[in-house]
Amino acid sequence: MNRQLTPRRLAWTAFVLSAFWLAGCGSTGPGAVPGQLSSASAPSASAAGRAPRASSAATPREYRRDAARHIYDINRSRIYGGQLPPILYAVGTLQVNLDAGGKVVSMHWLRAPQHAPEVIAEIERAVLQAAPFPAATRLGAVTWTDTWLWDKSGRFQLDTLTEGQQQGD
Repeated sequence: MNRQLTPRRLAWTAFVLSAFWLAGCGSTGPGAVPGQLSSASAPSASAAGRAPRASSAATPREYRRDAARHIYDINRSRIYGGQLPPILYAVGTLQVNLDAGGKVVSMHWLRAPQHAPEVIAEIERAVLQAAPFPAATRLGAVTWTDTWLWDKSGRFQLDTLTEGQQQGD
């Protein structure tokens, strides 16, 4: 059998290899969503049986408070109580796209704490574990954006519900 490398055969081979390569780029693991920077995923039983109260927010800005309260309810032991210290370990701003039922569809970092990849993973894990979020009954699908204020202890506050920050000397 004669298998010469013709331009057509080279193009076909390049196409097939590119398709396999691109398919590998999009897979971040089970439970992951597009836009993640880490391989964090929610445990398979993360929110099974837990249906949060629906949100009656009329705007994405109003929905922010409902989503932040939901994160706080799920992560009570990880919330920093009181005013945060004057210097934070990490600050990250994350957009989370939710479908009408509160399922996380994708994430987009507006400001990722690149110096602290473990914080990126923890924030993404917290979001995935908190799903489903309150269904935005008046909005349908919604984009929730919040800033995560992270202390070196591993505890955090969300900007929407922050208790403020201590003054530096």
